[in-house]
Amino acid sequence: MKKTRREFLGTGLALGLAPVANANPFKDLVDTEESEEKLKILILGGTSFLGPHQIKYALKRGHEVSIFTRGKTVPKIHPEAFSMVEQLVGDREDNLEALKDRKWDVVIDNSGRKTKWTEDTAKLLVDNVGYYMYTSSISVYYPFTGDDFSEARSLVTEIPDDVTENERFTYEYGVMKATSEMATIEAFGKERSIIVRPTLIVGPGDRTDRFPYWLARLEKGGDIIIPGSSDEVVQYIDVRDLAEWMIRLLENKAAGTYNGSGPGFAMTTNAFVHGIHASYTSPVNYIQIDDLTFLQENNIIGIQPWVVQLPEYAGMSKSDNSKAIATDLQFRPLSETVRATKAWWYSDAVPQERRDNILTNERSLMIREEEILEKWRARTGD
Repeated sequence: MKKTRREFLGTGLALGLAPVANANPFKDLVDTEESEEKLKILILGGTSFLGPHQIKYALKRGHEVSIFTRGKTVPKIHPEAFSMVEQLVGDREDNLEALKDRKWDVVIDNSGRKTKWTEDTAKLLVDNVGYYMYTSSISVYYPFTGDDFSEARSLVTEIPDDVTENERFTYEYGVMKATSEMATIEAFGKERSIIVRPTLIVGPGDRTDRFPYWLARLEKGGDIIIPGSSDEVVQYIDVRDLAEWMIRLLENKAAGTYNGSGPGFAMTTNAFVHGIHASYTSPVNYIQIDDLTFLQENNIIGIQPWVVQLPEYAGMSKSDNSKAIATDLQFRPLSETVRATKAWWYSDAVPQERRDNILTNERSLMIREEEILEKWRARTGD
């Protein structure tokens, strides 16, 4: 099952835009107290999806932020925050000059696309940074078989010889994340490493159309397929919940490994769909299709956060988040995630072509749904 992965950043020379001294326009925007200890935070990446939310929250908490990117992406999420951020330009592949002989309290590695990148930055920064936080993924648990999806689960560290091309893609990503985690711990030790393994991240700035699909589909209304059985569960996390919790982990020097997944209870696929539709007034008629063979035959193999219940994916929405909750991971209600995502989705930050793609692309389930339902009714006699 091919998944869209967020693009990663890195390259260039040093560019010294220093933060504005004694000015924090975010301080009073929400009821967020400043942290007692002010940190110097370096974010590797930072201009795309997760990073801007981390930056905004860190500034609200009174921290000082530097980012290291290729200097090519113009931030579209919280762009006002970047005037208060030191912007360092370089390339994680072959140019880390901007990071040399500098000290920070903590580093967040959001752009770890290759194990070598993590190895290089961790080794370079180990004597000048207190803690290294690596943004990993629950893909380190692939294949998602069995019942234990706690942080103690064994990681995928090699690709079997007999995998299909689609399986290879998922294995490669999982292995890269797992070995990058290992590189972090090898350089900084367990006592100075923080590993966060998010599930599907949703919310303002989403680089994929997985969650926005459901917004568009439920707004349209009509006959809507809910794939799978009614008791299947879904997992996702609002990007703001994830970003804010990660900053608090750094403030608390909470070394360790954590599953960054939500919500805070076992949400079924049906509850997820009904919860989104509560923000709309369109008439809907839900059709539950729980025949796995039929779903596969019609290429409905994953409308995230629902994932087809093949053996290798059956546990993908069952990661154990109890350790994260114990360390203050908090969750917004689904209605708030929908509200904020809608506001962003219909803003100038999203090109109209992207919105149209969900509605008109021949590969979109929205276009194929009527034909699939005709086949389903012919099979079931309904």
